[in-house]
Amino acid sequence: MSDTSDDFVKSRPQRLCHMCGSCCRISTTSLPYEELKALADEGQKGAIDFLEIFEPYPSIEAAREVNAGIVDNIVDSLKEDDKYNEKKLTFYRCRHIMENNLCGIYQNRKTLCDRFPSSPWAITPPGCGFEGWLFQKREEIKQKVRKLKESLLDFDVMLKEQQDPVQIKKIQEAIEKTQDIINYYSKYGSSDW
Repeated sequence: MSDTSDDFVKSRPQRLCHMCGSCCRISTTSLPYEELKALADEGQKGAIDFLEIFEPYPSIEAAREVNAGIVDNIVDSLKEDDKYNEKKLTFYRCRHIMENNLCGIYQNRKTLCDRFPSSPWAITPPGCGFEGWLFQKREEIKQKVRKLKESLLDFDVMLKEQQDPVQIKKIQEAIEKTQDIINYYSKYGSSDW
C-alpha cells in the first residue's frame, strides 16, 4: 500500500511535465533539515539521495525570492496539518538544474527524481502540468476509501446476522484488512472522506 507504487509511477503521463524546472528549484520534505541530515548520517538511503541532490536554502524567505508562488503553495497546503511548524520547514534547490531547466545529471539522476511526482499527494508548483492529473488520482483514491467505508457497514450487518464461528472469523478478518487500508490513508485525511 505504498504511494510510490510502480503502478502509479508507470501510469503517470510524463508528457504533462512542462519542463519548467520549478520542482527542482523549490522542493521540501516532510522532515526538517536537521532530522533529514541525521537520517542520512545513519545511512538511510532516501535521505542520503535527497541531500546529494538538493541543498537547503538559508531561509524560507530566500526560497520565496526564487519563487514565492511555489513556497506559498507549499506553506498553505501544509498549514492544514496539525504538526505544521514553519520554523522546522526547509526548502531546497537542486544542485544540478541548469539555466535551460534541464537536468545536468539526467542520465544518472536518482530514482527520487525519476519518480516525481511519486504520490497523488505530491505538492507541485502552481501551474504544474501534473496538477489536474494528481487531483484526479486523489479523488479516485478518496472514492475507493468511501466504498471501503460502505463495505465496513455491510460487514457489520453480516457480522450481526452470522452464527457460524468460521464465517464470523472471516468477516472479522475482512473488516481488519479493510480498516487497515482506510487507516493507511489517514495521513491524507481519510477520516474526513
